[in-house]
Amino acid sequence: MTTFAGLHHGDQPLLLPNAWDHASARALADQGFRAIGTTSLGVAAAAGLPDGASETRDETLRLALALGSDPYLLSVDAEDGYSEDPDEVGEFARHLTAVGAVGINLEDRLGSTALHAAKIAAVKSAAPGLFVNARTDTYWLADGEGTIDRLDAYQQAGADCVFVPGLSEPTGIAALLRHVDVPLNILYAPTGPTLPHLADLGVRRVSLGSLLYRRALGAALEAVEAIREGRAPGGTAPSYGAVDALARRGEVAEGASSGTGGSVRG
Repeated sequence: MTTFAGLHHGDQPLLLPNAWDHASARALADQGFRAIGTTSLGVAAAAGLPDGASETRDETLRLALALGSDPYLLSVDAEDGYSEDPDEVGEFARHLTAVGAVGINLEDRLGSTALHAAKIAAVKSAAPGLFVNARTDTYWLADGEGTIDRLDAYQQAGADCVFVPGLSEPTGIAALLRHVDVPLNILYAPTGPTLPHLADLGVRRVSLGSLLYRRALGAALEAVEAIREGRAPGGTAPSYGAVDALARRGEVAEGASSGTGGSVRG
């Protein structure tokens, strides 16, 4: 079992925050997170491209190259693998492994179950050590029908973890946990169960998805509105020097939150 896989079997669920650039990833690592994911929405928005349209393959690979050698475990949100050809998805996974990623998230978008299972199998063949988080969008895009059948197929294809974003009702989560043999990943929702509640249910991984990116954007808009109205903006902000340090590849960041303090290796 790899180190990253082991984090899905600890005393507490793996809380996986999602970064959108080098500085955000290093800031999260500085807070002690051993593993960090990427958010496809943040990557797409930075490039001026739509999310979930398979248009950010190159941008995602560039971000993985920037982050994969840093002192934390990196899992990459690869949308649907950026191709309908399983072999091409497997090749993309091989590139991710080569730049240091340890995990990949693949979404089915309610497409063919057999095709998504083939993509998972291709990834496991091309990059056997890459941890595959197989996402189904049955709750994200629909009413949940067919979830168990899809997850069964993805497990059989070699998925190391299954991800059901949009499911936040505790009874539904508990019912699903009785049918899966691999760790279950749930997307955190501010209006849903807390992290301790999800842990009690048996969830093994909790992702934040695009939440941190959207909160950062929201904080920026709140700050500029306050300034425009003649008020001092609330909240906190890292110093210029702290962010500059975070953005430098290969350097250990110091004081990501307050501009003081030492580094933390994930």
